Amino acid sequence: MTNFFSSSLHPVVFELEGFFVPPGYDSLLFVLALLSYVAVLLGNGLVVSIIVLDKNLHRPMFVMVCNLVLCDLLGATAVLPRLMVHFLTGQKRMAYYPAIAQAFSVHTYGVAAQTILGAMAYDRYIAVCEPLRYHAIMTSARLHCCCALAWLVALLLIAVLFAFHANVPLCGRTIRHVYCSNRSILSLACTPTTVNNIYGLSMTWTVSTGIFLIIAFSYIRILQASLKQGQTDSNVRSKVFQTCGSHLVIYLLYEIASVIIILSYRFPSVSPNLKKFFSIMFFIVPPIINPIIYGLVSKELRSSIVKHLTISWQRL
Repeated sequence: MTNFFSSSLHPVVFELEGFFVPPGYDSLLFVLALLSYVAVLLGNGLVVSIIVLDKNLHRPMFVMVCNLVLCDLLGATAVLPRLMVHFLTGQKRMAYYPAIAQAFSVHTYGVAAQTILGAMAYDRYIAVCEPLRYHAIMTSARLHCCCALAWLVALLLIAVLFAFHANVPLCGRTIRHVYCSNRSILSLACTPTTVNNIYGLSMTWTVSTGIFLIIAFSYIRILQASLKQGQTDSNVRSKVFQTCGSHLVIYLLYEIASVIIILSYRFPSVSPNLKKFFSIMFFIVPPIINPIIYGLVSKELRSSIVKHLTISWQRL
């Protein structure tokens, strides 16, 4: 029996179960993971760079997009580099400090993605329902406050979650997953972790329900306002749906990915590799698709990307 936060003389080293890879397929899976990570870095890096460089995009909606992009980079970076090491070298061991850091990042990504989307819904609600007062309400100070609050809520909730790890004795070392998480680590505990379980479920339910209610309220009001304004100007309604549609699609993307993961673990007949594959997709699909959605839907962002890429190409 070893304490999770044992001394450096007797460090806890976990063994990740990882994927069950047939002989000869490690290199192929490494290349796929590498390409996925490169796609995440290029797509999200491009969006962040363009928003930072183009002063015309220094507006609330794009600042929040930038925060969501950084959140996606956090999630992908927490999981994919370690997964590539697993495929390339077969190394599955992870010391407890990197393990707790990975688990903390994974959960922060999951919560922050929701809180940032909630902040974005609030911004769209003000923009559509209070267009004349938008700049007076969504000031620079309030914008930064909303973004900081979205991150702070996520960090505090996850910090409390991991505070329950202190002084928990562990009787196992094998984590039956491809990455570390709160549940996978505490499943190795020698004693029941009832408080952590209750807090984790309560936190998940509260955050998911709260963000859903914020987004549902915002979009019901946005729909009412756009239909009312659209009676006199059809271009207004089209612009509203174009602006808000990307946000709603991205929210649904996160929720669908979460539901697929939950359902896969509810059916024992589903192969372990398939369950792990669905879990990894949560850190690959949204971070790859989100920049594409915003690049295609937002005319301003798309035009800025084309302009900057053209200028860079001409300089070469």
